[in-house]
Amino acid sequence: MPKITGKAKRVRIYLCQTDRSRRSTLYELIVRKAKELDVAGASVFRGIEGYGANCRIHGAGRFSLACDAPIVIEIVDSEDYIAKLLPVIDGLVEEGLVTIDDVDIVMYGTRRPRNTFIQI
Repeated sequence: MPKITGKAKRVRIYLCQTDRSRRSTLYELIVRKAKELDVAGASVFRGIEGYGANCRIHGAGRFSLACDAPIVIEIVDSEDYIAKLLPVIDGLVEEGLVTIDDVDIVMYGTRRPRNTFIQI
């Protein structure tokens, strides 16, 4: 199977599942905006439990149906595409944490990414 390697940026956005903007959950809105900007990809992960700067524990709890679980949105793309996305995140996130890392990528498969994704 072909493999492509290179350098990229990873953005992680830490939120609560119930965070909203306009008529949508914040994580859904951020993923849609990333797609509109042609960002290579985004994934949303729901945590079981966690807490942040306000020291309030977020989670579903053992018997609760209402859920305010921690959410992490992870996005990986070239520095140029991440730079386009950051102002969008600034305009949407009112409370949360954003981290940005340099990452090495290994991409497997036959589908070629767009030329700007990988910076070798």
